[in-house]
Amino acid sequence: MNATKDLESKSVGKLLFQLSVPAVIGMLVNALYSVVDRIFIGRGVGSLALSGVAVTFPITNIIMAVGMLVGIGAASVVSIKLGQQKTEEAERIVGNAFLLTLILSVIITILGLIFLQPLLHLLGASEDTMPYAKTFATILLAGAVLQNVGFGLNPIIRSQGDAKTAMKTMLIGAILNTILNPIFIFIFKLGVAGSALATLISQAVCSIWVVYYLSSKSTIRLRKRHMKLNYTTISEISSIGVSPFIMQVSASFVTIVINTSLKKYGGDLAVGAYSLITSIAMLILMPAFGVNQGAQPIIGYNYGSGNTSRVKKALFYSMVVNTCITLFGWVMIELFPVATIKIFNGDDTELIRLASNGLRLYLFAIFTVGAQSACINYFQSIGKALISMVLSLLRQVIILIPLVLILPHFLALNGIWIAGSISDFSALLISAVMLMLEIRKLKESPIVAMAEQR
Repeated sequence: MNATKDLESKSVGKLLFQLSVPAVIGMLVNALYSVVDRIFIGRGVGSLALSGVAVTFPITNIIMAVGMLVGIGAASVVSIKLGQQKTEEAERIVGNAFLLTLILSVIITILGLIFLQPLLHLLGASEDTMPYAKTFATILLAGAVLQNVGFGLNPIIRSQGDAKTAMKTMLIGAILNTILNPIFIFIFKLGVAGSALATLISQAVCSIWVVYYLSSKSTIRLRKRHMKLNYTTISEISSIGVSPFIMQVSASFVTIVINTSLKKYGGDLAVGAYSLITSIAMLILMPAFGVNQGAQPIIGYNYGSGNTSRVKKALFYSMVVNTCITLFGWVMIELFPVATIKIFNGDDTELIRLASNGLRLYLFAIFTVGAQSACINYFQSIGKALISMVLSLLRQVIILIPLVLILPHFLALNGIWIAGSISDFSALLISAVMLMLEIRKLKESPIVAMAEQR
């Protein structure tokens, strides 16, 4: 229980560093899954294959959304329960999360395979990109369960304060994926199927490791007696997990809208360019999301135990660090857009031109996203899922989609790119206002009053 004890007594700054570094490494490693796929597909198969795989990203997002619905929701509740010294209830959360992940993943697989062809048409697959998209999506859908168990349950390991083990889980998968991708693509000549298989095998190994750890080594265990769906438990998990779930599903919807506009104003290559831009954005944002994951157990545990001074410190530090991370990323892409794109494909001059221009415009305000994500994480960590969900939707849906639909009429392809920056900046302003109102309310809460009497 030492890791759990640290959440209430160790210096917040040192604790955030201790929990965030492994989480940052883990999130970067997670981002490398798609980045590695795109690098090897772009260099080993071609630009059209890259565009075809890009069309499948909404499907990948939906698979991940299921893992986030259960995993992030369960992790937040587990942190709060541990803060309240309710270990048995925390273990019940874990058992229900495991079973729920299995059931939802199977449903996604069945529905996805049945409706795959019309779904890919809806997502923007053309005659040229459909074969690549269908091959890639079929393999990933078939293995959705293997992907989601590891991805979904790994946050539960981190929620106990064991960030190093959570990081190792991600490292195992990413290293294996990086090794298998070139073997399957360049040696066995499997094309996009090889990339999909490399990803699936890597995530399956992660899933096996996570189940083993939670069953035998974890502070709170995955036990058979808790593998019975309980309505109250599922409600606790989903009430918090619904925010990242809707965010991921919304990202899929946004991708459909953006891909449709990109095809209209820039063709298949513009769709491929967007996939590269999102890969680079992930590399910038994943460290910030890792800091959020490090802050989540600190905020959740201390909110549950009533120690609000530690809650506010964790929030402040995470916002500052996230801003530094995203500001550094912004400087790099503004200074070296062409060199960054050439990492993925150094031969197709038109793709490089489209992607480098889009990179600078679409991510022009990415330095604001780190602080905004910390705001979202705060509301999520204290169990206020509705606010967290709304703030998540601001940047990815509520502001972005209208801009993507309107601006291209005036600015053509550049209108789509500029929409991303306007959305990022606007979402930060609104999130900042919501956070200030919540912090004021926190001072007057019963939990704070109890803590102050001690």
